[in-house]
Amino acid sequence: MSVGALPSLVIGAAAFGAGELLLHDKTKKTLRDINRNLYDVLVEAKSQNKQVAGMINKVNDKEMKNNIKEISESIDKIIETVEKNPNKHKNVNNFFNYYLPVTLSILNKYDEIENQGLTTEESAKFMKQAQNMTKKINAAFKTQLANLYQKDIVDTDAEMKVFDSMLKADGYDSSSDFKK
Repeated sequence: MSVGALPSLVIGAAAFGAGELLLHDKTKKTLRDINRNLYDVLVEAKSQNKQVAGMINKVNDKEMKNNIKEISESIDKIIETVEKNPNKHKNVNNFFNYYLPVTLSILNKYDEIENQGLTTEESAKFMKQAQNMTKKINAAFKTQLANLYQKDIVDTDAEMKVFDSMLKADGYDSSSDFKK
């Protein structure tokens, strides 16, 4: 090798590194670039969830506060799951387009009625209905989150069964007669 090859290699490596640093962000596609519609849906869902979480400190009923907190946590996890796995968005279209906005509407109306201090029979009935609905929403959102992982759970369960069979077949299962 001639002496000129070494400086050429160093300069080439430095140029490659500089190019990677400058162009790396431009070549990396984000969800915003790949699926602008889904990105916008998730931005709106985050905004709505921020409003839902804000209700925790606004309502007086302790059980209601707890349900709202759990609802907000489920929403966060659903959003995070769809951000990590955009192909799962089809499973939650109704969630983002209907359930989440209606939940926010119910919570806003509950807060409004509660803060007005209304004592009519109708307002008391509404408050009880809203509290019951919030329990249902909490359970439904937890189910929605679980449903996002259902296929993964089934696939991983099958994989574990095959792996367990392989361990047994190869003599690595500690519950079998390993000491020979």
